Amino acid sequence: MTTRRHPHHLPARARVLRRATVVGAVLGAVTLAGAATPVLAASPGTVPVAVASAGRAAASATVSVTGTGRASAAPDLAVLSVAVEEQGKTAKEAMEAQNRSAKKLLDALRKQSVEDRDIRTDGLSVSRVYAQSADGESKVSGYVASQSFTAKVRDVDRAGSVIGAVTEAAGNAGRVNGVSFDVADRKGLRSRAREVAYQDAYDKAVQHARLSGHRLGRLVSLSETEGSGGGPGAVPEMPSDAPGVPLAPGEIEEQVTLTAVYELI
Repeated sequence: MTTRRHPHHLPARARVLRRATVVGAVLGAVTLAGAATPVLAASPGTVPVAVASAGRAAASATVSVTGTGRASAAPDLAVLSVAVEEQGKTAKEAMEAQNRSAKKLLDALRKQSVEDRDIRTDGLSVSRVYAQSADGESKVSGYVASQSFTAKVRDVDRAGSVIGAVTEAAGNAGRVNGVSFDVADRKGLRSRAREVAYQDAYDKAVQHARLSGHRLGRLVSLSETEGSGGGPGAVPEMPSDAPGVPLAPGEIEEQVTLTAVYELI
C-alpha cells in the first residue's frame, strides 16, 4: 500500500522543486496567452491596431470653404432726407419762420400721398449767427432755426415729383439732403442670396474632396456673415422752381457670405 504524503511532510528540497514546477507552469501559461493575443504583447514601438484606429478617427480630415451669394431686385421704396432752414434777428423769429416753412413742406408731402406714418422729424435746432465787426470782434447778428425730416415714398416712380413739390412749397428755405432707395421687405431677397451662397460653398467643398482623393462627409459647422448693397444717393440742393427731378433707382443687392466646414472621408 502506497502512502500519499501531504506537501508539508515533504523534505525541504522536494518542496522547493515542487514550487519551481508550479511557477514554470504559470509562466508558460502567460507566454501562451501572449502568443495568442499579439496586441497585448506588442513589441516596443508598435502601436496596437485598436489604438491606431481610434487615433485616425479623432484626427479626421476636414475642409473649410467660403461661399458667397448675391440676389438683386428693383427697389420699391425711396427714402428722402429733406429739411427747412430760416433765419431771424431773434431765436423766436427764427423758430416762427421755421415753423411756417416746415408746415408748408409737410403739407406738400401729404398732398403727394405720403402718409404720416412715413414722415419723421430727424432733428431740430436753433443756433446763433455771428458777424465780425470792423474792429474784428465777433457779435451775434441773428439766429438760424432748422428742422430735418425723413420721408418714405412707397411709389418709387413718384419720388422725383415729391422732391419737386417739396422744394416748390418750402421755397428758398427748403433743403433736399439726399435720397436712397431700398426694398421694403429684404427677407425674400436675403433668402435667395443665402441659397446661392450655400450652393457655392458646397460645390467648392465637393471639388476639394475630389482633388484630395476623398469623399465629402458630414457638415461640421456653418456660419453666416451679413452684407448688403445699395445706399443713399446724394441729390444737390435745388431752387424753389425746380420741376420733378429725374432719378435713377437702379437695383438693390443683398449679399450673404457663408463659411462651412465639412468632414472628408
